[in-house]
Amino acid sequence: MSENGRALIVYESMFGNTERIARAVRDGLRQYCPADTVPVNQAPDVVPDDVRLLVVGGPTHAFSMSRMSTRQEAWKQGGLVTPVEVGIRDWLAALKPTRVETLRVTTFDTRIAKVRRLPGSAARSAAKLLRRMGFRMLSTSESFFVNDTTGPIRDVEIERAERWGAELGRLLTGSAKVA
Repeated sequence: MSENGRALIVYESMFGNTERIARAVRDGLRQYCPADTVPVNQAPDVVPDDVRLLVVGGPTHAFSMSRMSTRQEAWKQGGLVTPVEVGIRDWLAALKPTRVETLRVTTFDTRIAKVRRLPGSAARSAAKLLRRMGFRMLSTSESFFVNDTTGPIRDVEIERAERWGAELGRLLTGSAKVA
């Protein structure tokens, strides 16, 4: 284990775009500390003790985090990569707020590029909920853009996610890169 602990990225992904962003964030973080991704339907309800940074990401549905009804609508489009039973909203509601003094959190979402100026964001909604639970944010939330509901996501967004992950790593560790 790194002396700075590790990062855990919990993500919800309907069509694989948010998963690709989560992995890019992980790759950027790994320049500074160990980092892992886990789909929300497999995420623990208590953050492990060795996790120093929790990153939560999901798609923006109806101006916020997904609900069962919006995930079922996505399911109708076919090609889902994760089950519809649980999303980040549900997982956060079940998350036990432990170590709120030492664990840092941040959030991201994926959004459709053509409506990027519309209000509402899964990342901002998740961040608000995490702050209400007592967690302290490491950085502001970030949005990444897909071309359409099912994607594709542009390579420039994957590269931007990796840079954001590296920036999170710098903030978390005080700029000390992993050897």
